Amino acid sequence: MVFAIASLAQELKASLGILHKQDIQVVSQHFQASTAFPKGDRPSNGAIHLGDDCAAIPDGEGYLLLAAEGMVPFLVQDEPWFAGWCAVMANVSDIYAMGGQPIALVDTLWSQSEQFGQQLWAGIEAAAKTYHVPIVGGHTNCHSPYHALSVAMLGRARSLLSSFNARPGDQLLVAIDFQGNLYGHYPFWNAATDADPDRLNRNLSLLPQLAESGLCDAAKDISMGGILGTLLMLLETSHCGARLHLDRIPIPQGLSLVKWLGCFPSYGFLLSVRPDRVDAVQSMFRDCDLVCEAIGEVCSDQQLILQSQQECIEFWNFQTESLTGFSARSFA
Repeated sequence: MVFAIASLAQELKASLGILHKQDIQVVSQHFQASTAFPKGDRPSNGAIHLGDDCAAIPDGEGYLLLAAEGMVPFLVQDEPWFAGWCAVMANVSDIYAMGGQPIALVDTLWSQSEQFGQQLWAGIEAAAKTYHVPIVGGHTNCHSPYHALSVAMLGRARSLLSSFNARPGDQLLVAIDFQGNLYGHYPFWNAATDADPDRLNRNLSLLPQLAESGLCDAAKDISMGGILGTLLMLLETSHCGARLHLDRIPIPQGLSLVKWLGCFPSYGFLLSVRPDRVDAVQSMFRDCDLVCEAIGEVCSDQQLILQSQQECIEFWNFQTESLTGFSARSFA
């Protein structure tokens, strides 16, 4: 079992999803303390630090949320409609992961022909309709030497869920919609394109409900880094560590653990919850036929430990290695 955990850790640490998160250091290393919001305060106290799922801009009694996503070139080239859908979906997930609701989106679409551009646009339009997000502008070029796509989205939140708010002693919960399937050969669990739009949006609305009720204040959407990459980002910004119990991670039938850990679920969130609120949070998701399980605990050290039965291994140590380079301590 020790060898199995070590092999799993080695494979996941070298995965493209984790490597892409480390690419963020290209940007984070250029930011200084003067570019962040006031030091030392958590977002719940009105100070927002760089490195969350969205830029959160104080706006009266709440926050404007600004998110942006660029699609990987191979997906744009090979699956233009799906790339258009995912560009919208990823932004929607970021907005809801911070306790907000989308307001509007703009797109930047580059293609080598009008015909190809129409396929990208059709995916954007379909997702915007499903998620009830109006398209209000953007940029289009159908005479480009290459295909490319990005989408930016504006949202608003009354109360925030933030990746800076995990605390030692918290329980780590995953909330995922298992009513889906893998999309082709891609590491993408698709519980969205064929889902009932009313059910999809009702399930997403649970996140702002959690924030406004005070049941949870720390969350991230599970992104292309999978559960592990997303957890690392949460721990880095909160300046914490965690013990992740691999045997407790719920897995859709027919998938292996290693394949599932590398998946981007179209509806998937990682929550850091105070122990006395876990039951209430789980009930909210389970009442909507969503999977919600406790898979680990947040610790005061800066290590992510993977455990399976009685065996464990250090997966990451933030004392010696950064992921994105964004954390409250980085700008202190």
